[in-house]
Amino acid sequence: MMRLLAVAVIALIANAIALVVGDLILDEMSLSAASFVIAVLIFTGADILFSPLINQVAATRAPVLLGSTSLISTLIALILTALISDGLSISGISTWILATIIIWIVALVLRLVLPYVLFKKTLAKRAAA
Repeated sequence: MMRLLAVAVIALIANAIALVVGDLILDEMSLSAASFVIAVLIFTGADILFSPLINQVAATRAPVLLGSTSLISTLIALILTALISDGLSISGISTWILATIIIWIVALVLRLVLPYVLFKKTLAKRAAA
């Protein structure tokens, strides 16, 4: 249970930072400060929900797509967040593509680094044991 909570916290933080970075880099992407939390929750929920589903479909029907399933789930999460929330707005095909790639890369790096930063003491105790 604690591991699931830790993964959820890391995903929320990583996705929040990734969305902010995307907003800062791309002119055609805007993230409203007023509904930022709602946009992050929708994006993270959609990402967590669709990632395993897309992986399963790709594994059984199109194994060639397995490497790109995270990008596809990021794009789907962005589309759902933009449709459901007033906090995220993206316009232009190139901005959609760049937003997907930037948010995916930033979130990926943060999901790899954040556990070592946030749970340093717990990981040190576990390594010593």
